[in-house]
Amino acid sequence: MTPHNLLTICFDFGDTLIDEGTEVKDEQGITLKAALIPGAAEVLYALKNQGYPLCLVADGYWDTYANVLGHYGLWDLFDARAVSEKVGVNKPDPRMFIHAMEQLGIEPEDYGRVVMVGNNLERDIKGANKLGMVSVWLDWAPRRSKVPADALERPDHIIKLPLDLIGIVEELENHDLS
Repeated sequence: MTPHNLLTICFDFGDTLIDEGTEVKDEQGITLKAALIPGAAEVLYALKNQGYPLCLVADGYWDTYANVLGHYGLWDLFDARAVSEKVGVNKPDPRMFIHAMEQLGIEPEDYGRVVMVGNNLERDIKGANKLGMVSVWLDWAPRRSKVPADALERPDHIIKLPLDLIGIVEELENHDLS
C-alpha cells in the first residue's frame, strides 16, 4: 500500500454518522441507540480498508458512542477517540482536536493533512479551521445553521451524504497537501 497524503480522517457523531432525530436516550442523556445515516457505515469501512486511521471527535458522553457505534460494529474502526466527557471541553476548543492528534502521534505542522468531517459549522468546521485541518461539512440534517457566521465557519468542502466523502478524499490524495 502506498503512503497517503492524508494522515487521518476525523468524524463527528451526531448528524454526521447517526441521525440525531432517532436517538433514544436514558435518564442521564446517554444515547442507547440511534439509526445510522445512510452510507455512514460504508464510508467508515471503505476508508479503513484503504488504510486510513479514523478518529472520533465528538461532544457528549463516552457511553453514547460505545453503545451506538458498538451496536453497529463500528467502535473498533476508530484508532483514536476525543470525547468531550473525557477531554473536559467541547468543540470548537482546540484541545478536542489536539487530543485526537496526540493519540495518533500527529504533529501540529501536519494538521493540514488531517480531515475533519462534521455537521456543525460552529463546532466542527470552526474548530478544524482554527488548527489548519481540512474541514468537510456534511450538510445533511436540518438541525444546525447552514450559514457560516464568519470566515472560520466556512468549510473547505461540502458534502450531502457520508459516501460523498470518498470523492473528496480521492481529490485530496491527488493534490500536494504539504
